[in-house]
Amino acid sequence: MAIQANPYPLRLEKELLEKAKVIAKENGRSLNKEIEFLLKNAIKEYEAKNGTINVDTL
Repeated sequence: MAIQANPYPLRLEKELLEKAKVIAKENGRSLNKEIEFLLKNAIKEYEAKNGTINVDTL
């Protein structure tokens, strides 16, 4: 398992968090892994439309 270099406390509205927990459970993932999965997909979609994001220059 990868070690998180910069822990980021994610604050979410309660209803959003509860719905995400349901989705994570249905997908057989932890809430953390579900959020990671969704973020990866969003970034992949963004890069498909806008080009690769180069984090080395940020």
